Amino acid sequence: MTEVFTAEVTIGRPLDAVWARLIDWNNAARWMPGVEALRAHGPTATGTTLVFTTRGKERMGQIAALDPGRSITLRSIQGGVTADYVYTCAPRGDGTRVSLVADCRMTGPVRLLGPVIRSAIRRADSGQLDVFAATFTSR
Repeated sequence: MTEVFTAEVTIGRPLDAVWARLIDWNNAARWMPGVEALRAHGPTATGTTLVFTTRGKERMGQIAALDPGRSITLRSIQGGVTADYVYTCAPRGDGTRVSLVADCRMTGPVRLLGPVIRSAIRRADSGQLDVFAATFTSR
């Protein structure tokens, strides 16, 4: 089992506005738990490197997959841990449904810590779509 959690929220805004906010890397730290800053090295495209600061340390990730306006997969590889966050947007009535599937795979000795790592990710990140949705009412 590699899936850590799934989450979904409906935001009362059109898809293009929700998508634009989702890929607004300069403001992502407002809704990504534990991320102090995030910047992209290039345009939003498959393979683009993302540099994020968490707990005062710079780490790297990348855009692993992209279907513009519909879905994006952010991947972080730290040691033997690979975490994928798949965000999907779809119209729902007058708004947009946003879903998130977090997946985490481990290799080598760190596999023994799998349950602990997945639990920590679930605790830290499972509410991020609620925080993301709140950014539409806090401005």
